[in-house]
Amino acid sequence: MTHVEDELNSQPECWTRAAADAGAHKGALPAAGERVAIVGCGTSFFMAQSAAALREGCGQGETDAFAASEFPYGRPYDRVVALTRSGTTTEVLDLLDRLRGRTRTTAITADPHTPVMHCADEVVVLGFADERSVVQTRFATTALTLLRAHLGLHRDAVVSDARAALNSPLPDGLVDCAQFTFLGRGWTVGLANEAGLKMREASLAWTEAYPAMEYRHGPISITTRGTATWMLGEAPEGLARQVAQTGGLWVAGALDPLAELVRVQRLAVAVAAARGLDPDRPRHLTRSVVLTPAGDPGDR
Repeated sequence: MTHVEDELNSQPECWTRAAADAGAHKGALPAAGERVAIVGCGTSFFMAQSAAALREGCGQGETDAFAASEFPYGRPYDRVVALTRSGTTTEVLDLLDRLRGRTRTTAITADPHTPVMHCADEVVVLGFADERSVVQTRFATTALTLLRAHLGLHRDAVVSDARAALNSPLPDGLVDCAQFTFLGRGWTVGLANEAGLKMREASLAWTEAYPAMEYRHGPISITTRGTATWMLGEAPEGLARQVAQTGGLWVAGALDPLAELVRVQRLAVAVAAARGLDPDRPRHLTRSVVLTPAGDPGDR
């Protein structure tokens, strides 16, 4: 079993622990009414998108999400939350350093022995969700679970759905598809973006991701027999029928959207295996992006 498989299979237990521990981190996480930005890089940026939409959607306060490198320093925030599995990502550390003394910051990380521990005002360590793999699975979903639980949005059924996602077979013909499109609405747009990234990282698949309603505005033109369109969350009325008319494979998101992402992670591993690829050794990628002063990837 690869590291990726082992780690993605452990997600139900990680989510249960994160939800149980959410109360202990209450002081480090955004309070209701705070104006908040959530930042990250790669997978963490997409989790930030989902968390921001959830928080604002439930009335907790204005919440934005940014790639750490694109943070708008001219905007005032009460708190900035940084997601960083490794605690060493250059863009995140630079952002936290620039905000020191100006804006309250919280980092959510997996490793307590990294520079981020000294860069943020408060730190939440999810060490039980740390990973050996380059391709993120359980840390990202566990961090989002923590934030969902903090907002009062986590349910035990989410964990049950995750177990179902791990044990139920993937749809027939899905692994053989040549192209995959992932769709979301509201907070699940970030999950759709992450689903596409996971497939590209692990299996070099041709993937795209869109808000579900935007899919009709051009991207559906690539959908045909031998492609798949996967909805994370509730689909807009009539969209499944429209995809069926193209000849493409429609995958409905029947489980909690975060559990649907677990199914996508399994698909990424399965497609990698079918193509003779090792998902533990994704092409051109390392576990953390650390930049030298010249801006080039340095030693990890």
